[in-house]
Amino acid sequence: MAEERRKRATEAFFGRRHGKRLRPRQDAALAALLDRALIKLDVASHDVAALFPSPVERIRLEIGFGGGEHLLSELARYPHTGFIGVEPFVNGMAKLASAVDEQGGAPANLRVYNDDATALLDWLPEASIAEVDLLYPDPWPKKKHWKRRFVNRANLDRFSRVLKPGGRFRFASDIDTYIDWTLLHCEAHPAFRWEAESADDWHTPYAGWPGTRYEAKAIREGRTPAYLTFLRV
Repeated sequence: MAEERRKRATEAFFGRRHGKRLRPRQDAALAALLDRALIKLDVASHDVAALFPSPVERIRLEIGFGGGEHLLSELARYPHTGFIGVEPFVNGMAKLASAVDEQGGAPANLRVYNDDATALLDWLPEASIAEVDLLYPDPWPKKKHWKRRFVNRANLDRFSRVLKPGGRFRFASDIDTYIDWTLLHCEAHPAFRWEAESADDWHTPYAGWPGTRYEAKAIREGRTPAYLTFLRV
């Protein structure tokens, strides 16, 4: 176990864990969300659907949900889908917590995880997830940091294990080098096929896309977002 923790510490796909100090109301909302919806990896994961108190038709995973704009939108659009949101940045999780608190508390179809996504991926049963979303991940733009990008062969192996056949991996970014990086890595992986059919496909936002603050910043600064979808074959 110690060796496994040491190994994971070297992966370091995310940066800082804390931002500004939370206000008391944010603290309370965060505590309530984690008390109700936090996934704990010290229990067996034979049936992920059992994490949700009501039956769900399928389960989706969003890694690094930031402020939760997309996750909140999808929760409302698909009430019969179970969603697992991963965000190690405390202030991002607190922002989601405050939003669901204003709506009366965490919806029944939401579960969260506040640590390294690779640990969760290794815990999940095989072929248990219908879709994995990785939207505007940290691009680690300096070449010396590219090894910290979440898209790599090991994590694509993890995705391919937990995704159902016919499931999808969706990736959005405004950083050209990371977009090219992801296309090359997915093209080289036998479990994934890019779904684009025309040159415009990858610049067309996903259906129901609400936009995010990161995306708005990118557009203001003149960067063009790309929306990639890969099929688990």
